[in-house]
Amino acid sequence: MAIAAVTTRACNGVDAPIVSVEVHLSKGLPSFNLVGLPETSVKEAKERVRSALINAGFEFPMCRITVNLAPADLPKQGGRYDLPIAVGILAASNQIPLASIQQYEFTGELALSGHIRPCQAILPAIISARQQNQAIVIPLDNRPQAELVGFDKVFLANHLQQLAAHLHGQQSLPEISQGLTWVTVEDEPNTVCLSDIIGQYQAKQALEIAAAGNHNLLLIGPPGTGKTMLASRIIDLLPKMDYDEALEVAALYSVSGQEVPLKDFYRRPFRSPHHTSSAISLVGGGSIPKPGEISLAHKGVLFLDEIAEFPRKVLDCLREPMETGEVVISRAAAKLTFASNFQLIAAMNPSPCGSADANSRSSPDQILRYLSKLSGPFLDRFDLTIDVPRLPSGSLSNTAHQATETSAQVATRVQAAIDRQLSRQGHLNSQLSGKQLQQHSGFKQVDIQFLENSVEKLGLSIRSFHRIQRVARTIADLQDSSQVTRPHIAQALGYRAMDKLLKQLQQY
Repeated sequence: MAIAAVTTRACNGVDAPIVSVEVHLSKGLPSFNLVGLPETSVKEAKERVRSALINAGFEFPMCRITVNLAPADLPKQGGRYDLPIAVGILAASNQIPLASIQQYEFTGELALSGHIRPCQAILPAIISARQQNQAIVIPLDNRPQAELVGFDKVFLANHLQQLAAHLHGQQSLPEISQGLTWVTVEDEPNTVCLSDIIGQYQAKQALEIAAAGNHNLLLIGPPGTGKTMLASRIIDLLPKMDYDEALEVAALYSVSGQEVPLKDFYRRPFRSPHHTSSAISLVGGGSIPKPGEISLAHKGVLFLDEIAEFPRKVLDCLREPMETGEVVISRAAAKLTFASNFQLIAAMNPSPCGSADANSRSSPDQILRYLSKLSGPFLDRFDLTIDVPRLPSGSLSNTAHQATETSAQVATRVQAAIDRQLSRQGHLNSQLSGKQLQQHSGFKQVDIQFLENSVEKLGLSIRSFHRIQRVARTIADLQDSSQVTRPHIAQALGYRAMDKLLKQLQQY
């Protein structure tokens, strides 16, 4: 009779709780029993572990084997438990020293040959091990994810025999160096630039304001006016993420089964789902909950092109995550929370036929029904709504058109405005509460009264009243002004194209 306990980690969203794999060898008819709320993929580990041990040259104990995955109330799924189960059997049968396994955590899937295969969602396990300063053994093919963490107690194993030799003290496993040498990798030159877009000066200015204050932006205009091109340029205006932010984003991608390319580690994510996407694909969920597009856009931009074509119920699912910065997915077995602090950029046509001018084939009622696909509370989440009109005649053929600033030039101003906000209030203007607005906005009472009268005249909500103040504060920061003046407020009021369009249609 022998018993061994091996430590591993489960995958519970972006968390990696500790799981103790207890292996008990006892007298009785040969059997292999696996308990502790294992799902089908974990139950199949019995056959993988048996074949892997035999083919790797180890003796498979011909006795009653009981494996308990504790805690028993935590669901377990995936092949990540193969390696700790195999190590537990080897330790309980005295084929490896029992004392040698106490200082390690083990995670990995086994091939029938005894090779150790990579497993998904390994990054949260490595991050949790680093937080507790606990050595961890992972598959060799998971090295790229381990290098992102830079934890010097990560050991890489490719085969059971190699791991056994390490535990016997005969041969050391390769480790991950603590120095993050890859951080110095140079960025690839940008192939797109804001200067590539002809005209649309107001839209470019709105894009700069949105980048500087992390404001949500809605672009309204006919097809072919450059809405998608404008939205795709905003990433180059935003500052790169710091290491902790980048690692948080990489962990979300790891849980979803994706990887962040090394060259894009510090680059903010830009997600652009198709309008046929379901609510689960956007928000997250499934039988085994995984992050949706809004979580994969964490610390970055979520771009919804042709937003009016998205189902209204799907769009309304975004309202709460946009306010709280996280999404909570509740299932019968678990309740998971995924971060979703994203900036929303959207684009749409002004009517079903794509045009809202005198040549439009759509009647005012048809246009109003089309625009009503976006609910009022959802539209309130946009700080800026901009009209992106067709270019004047001759703009495309005129090669001597006015030169515009490059993305790098605009990004410099954006960074300066962000620095002012962080030094003044500790976060960006879009996150200012009503009380903080009074404290940091720099408004005069007469200007606040002017804004309130304008909001009442336009029929806007109280939420819009506060959002206009935040936009005006960002405009002042871009101009290096400590005081928000009447021109800043007037400019912010000018970025309400949707309100003006709806008001015009309601007058027919």
